[in-house]
Amino acid sequence: MKYLKKIFSRFVIFGLLLILQFALIIFISFKFTEYFNVLYILSVIAGILMVLYINFKDLNPAYKLAWIILIFVLPFCGVLAFAIGGNKRPSRKLRFALEKVGKRTNALLIQNNNVINELEEDNKIIANQTKYLSDYANSPIYKKTKTKYYKLGDDAFVDMIKELKKAKHYIFLEYFIVHNGKMWDSILNILEEKVKEGVDVRMIYDDVGSLSTLNGHYYKELEEKGIKCFAFNPFKPFISLVMNNRDHRKILVIDGHTAFTGGINLADEYINETVRFGHWKDSAVMIKGEAVWTFTLMFLQMWDCVRQETETYEKYRPNVFNDFEFEDDGFVQPYGDSPLDEEIVGENVYLNILNNAKDYVYISTPYLIIDNEMSTALTLAAKRGVDVRIITPEIPDKKTIFALTKSFYPQLIKGGVKIYQYKPGFIHAKSFLADDKLGTVGTINLDFRSLYLHFECGVYMYKSSALKTLKEDYIDTFKCSREITLKDCRTLFIGKLYQSVLRLFAALV
Repeated sequence: MKYLKKIFSRFVIFGLLLILQFALIIFISFKFTEYFNVLYILSVIAGILMVLYINFKDLNPAYKLAWIILIFVLPFCGVLAFAIGGNKRPSRKLRFALEKVGKRTNALLIQNNNVINELEEDNKIIANQTKYLSDYANSPIYKKTKTKYYKLGDDAFVDMIKELKKAKHYIFLEYFIVHNGKMWDSILNILEEKVKEGVDVRMIYDDVGSLSTLNGHYYKELEEKGIKCFAFNPFKPFISLVMNNRDHRKILVIDGHTAFTGGINLADEYINETVRFGHWKDSAVMIKGEAVWTFTLMFLQMWDCVRQETETYEKYRPNVFNDFEFEDDGFVQPYGDSPLDEEIVGENVYLNILNNAKDYVYISTPYLIIDNEMSTALTLAAKRGVDVRIITPEIPDKKTIFALTKSFYPQLIKGGVKIYQYKPGFIHAKSFLADDKLGTVGTINLDFRSLYLHFECGVYMYKSSALKTLKEDYIDTFKCSREITLKDCRTLFIGKLYQSVLRLFAALV
């Protein structure tokens, strides 16, 4: 039964449909061999036009180069592949809907000038970085917000359950992956009880992220339980040509005053209830206070653009249902990143941290597939004396991606960056920490998909108590990781050739 379920899963079915599409193309090519020369010339012309179009677009140079090479090598298939998966921006319908909702609601995120002025007096450089997020990502920075960092998904799950049980008014969930098991079943039981109590429960999950874990109409099952739900950007081969942009955010908002984000999805491997790639090391952060408002609005904007619901957002503000005094805990700035705009928010946050660090920058990421800008920033920081360390997994979840990740090791190590691999297993945490005072925890990997194609989010923190725990976590993680040397990077010629080919298409994976 288990194997039959896998065989007939949506992931397998959709994969077969995609293969069928390309098989159909090959069939047509052979069927009309007498027109081969004409078809070839047309495909070359189409390829040249597509290359000119890609070159004209305001895209990352590595992303352009990968597509251009693919189209020149395989004109017909390359053009088709770009039409299906090369579009960086969401579908026109989704884009217009998000822009419409944004115009109506973005003004609700207003920066408190007193907070910025206080931060400027403390640290002008940090204040300038937060102004970037406030001005270009519509993400104000707040005080009156308590932070708590979790070293493992296991620990975050315990508090998520506690906080969910306290919910009295509403619960919003937005996740990339949902999978039946101890974690999701425990949460679902609470959500069902809360619905019966009259709590407004809403959920968004990514359709591709949950392609192999949920059936195609799972959102209907939740709706029948009273949980309002939709699957983001449904995957429809033969129909949808915009499948690239996924909702990779992880957001849980409870009654407007409490929120969670980080690397963990709603599946058992994230809390080590199921062992897949050794010990699963993840992280999360909980915030309580005024800064939760940004996450609440982020969720509601996505909700309204898909469900076409126009609401009064004021009733969801943090101070409406809280029965405790919000505490000061440094400066807290939740932020989102979207493929809608021309701002590479996630990467720019990381670059700003690297460019302004004085003593050290510690980085955790499951994937290390970077562009020239990030590579330069990492090595330049190291060359000016900053202790730059990156932790990646010892046991990968995707072997091809891991081979690509390791291909970046030599140039970084030669530039002075220290690379560590987490020996107990797979590290899925996405965080930066600099100089004990500044850090970010969120959903944004150091790869092209996270930085350029997905909807993402994170929490930027300055002088918050969560950063002390984050520092302790890094120190403990370094102890159970092994530092990679140039000797470790040596490989046979065939291995180098394989990595070289992968690097050509790094921006596409």
